[in-house]
Amino acid sequence: MLVALTGTPGTGKSSAGDVLARRGYHVVDLDLAAKELGLAERDADGGIVVDVDILASKLHVPTKVAVLRGHYAHRMPANLIVVLRCHPRELWGRLEARGWPLEKIRENVEAEAIDVVLQEAVERGPPVYEVDTTAKSAEATANEVLDILRGKVAGHEPGRLDWTEEVTWIGARGA
Repeated sequence: MLVALTGTPGTGKSSAGDVLARRGYHVVDLDLAAKELGLAERDADGGIVVDVDILASKLHVPTKVAVLRGHYAHRMPANLIVVLRCHPRELWGRLEARGWPLEKIRENVEAEAIDVVLQEAVERGPPVYEVDTTAKSAEATANEVLDILRGKVAGHEPGRLDWTEEVTWIGARGA
């Protein structure tokens, strides 16, 4: 079983994935795997560009259950997709604390506000669930991911979070 752990940058994929790895789950960092396979390139903004189809064809997962972690994990072949979500105002603070440029912060926070990753995941077709990480620790987020894997999916249906009203705030903040 392949589980895609995805979301906008800053939503907690790395932190939750690290917790899952410490608990013995096989977690594949897709950016690292792409670099190791020579499939990652930097774009003009310094972001990583990966041909997901080639990565999927070359990626070898040696376990029965693996978590594919990355902001494009939902574009990989997976049996289940978990989209981590974060309120745009909190996400802004997280990305700002990382020292990201204002334009990249605004771009990613807008994407979160209008559900870009979630919409892309739902279009792919496997079961999709969302976890709100806004006020949760990495441990709590990992626990929710594991609950979903155990079939406790109530309250994690896609589309229950609506942050579209934040787009005006983002525009004013990023101006």
